[in-house]
Amino acid sequence: GPTEGLGKIIQRFPQKDWEDTPFPQGIELFCQPGGWQLSKERKQPTFFVVVLTDIDSERHYCSCLTFYEAEINLQVGDVSVFKGTKEIEGEEESGLIQPAEVFAPKSLVLVSRLDYPEIFRACLGLIYTVYVDSLNVSLETLIANLCSCLVPASGGSQ
Repeated sequence: GPTEGLGKIIQRFPQKDWEDTPFPQGIELFCQPGGWQLSKERKQPTFFVVVLTDIDSERHYCSCLTFYEAEINLQVGDVSVFKGTKEIEGEEESGLIQPAEVFAPKSLVLVSRLDYPEIFRACLGLIYTVYVDSLNVSLETLIANLCSCLVPASGGSQ
């Protein structure tokens, strides 16, 4: 429909800011440049990088992997869906859409002061795979392992 939702942060790691790298406020606004909109079809995952500059002129590279997943519990305006059917305003046919026919965007974002888009794309792809395949690995453990990896200096040996 013509209405556009707002993004919200569902989960973040680490849960508290690191002293040298605070969490960028309003990052959810940059995850969906075209707006947070539902789709009647599952779209392919997309990857892009946004560079944010803070008040101290420090750059923060925000790598973003967005994918669409079926929405079961959905609220639009005053209309709700709970494992049943949902009426979308302006729908001319029966006015009903099954929950499996509505897909909502979800974004995984990796924020870094380093500019390594291909490495970050691979990391987000790994997190995405663990998430969508419901593998028996906790996301907290996976992300903690990724955060503990040492990244070589630019131009240095691999």
